[in-house]
Amino acid sequence: MRVGIGYDVHPFEPGRTLVLGGVKVEGSWGLRGHSDADALLHAIGDALLGAAALGDLGDHFPDSDPQWKDVPSAVLINEILAKVRARGLEPCHVDATVVAERPRLAPYRSAMVERIASLLGLETSAVNVKATTHEGLGALGRGEGIAAMAVASLREAGA
Repeated sequence: MRVGIGYDVHPFEPGRTLVLGGVKVEGSWGLRGHSDADALLHAIGDALLGAAALGDLGDHFPDSDPQWKDVPSAVLINEILAKVRARGLEPCHVDATVVAERPRLAPYRSAMVERIASLLGLETSAVNVKATTHEGLGALGRGEGIAAMAVASLREAGA
């Protein structure tokens, strides 16, 4: 069993669509970033890379590479999974937390769990997504962006 931790944060940007956990979230600005800026999938991707000792998102998908401009983060997760599986590993569990003052994410959580489970080839019972606020403290508390943290566990393939 191997465990990795991931973290990502992006500021809001008017005119972009907000995507979290591979799910479009209505009624809010999107996030600024080179790809679709899905902070939740980015945190999960970093956790998977960490558990496999494969570095981080910036190593594999640098924002200086136009190939990754505006790409859906689900594509990044697929690329990460290929690298993880090449190491003889497979995901077995993900637990993630989104930190955001807005929008309210409770109506989207089950869709996020289903999408993440589908991307990782897991049962929904192996994926957990939580949401919390920053209680008005700092840039996140002022509603300037969204952060996400994730823990992912990997096991040897076939174990």
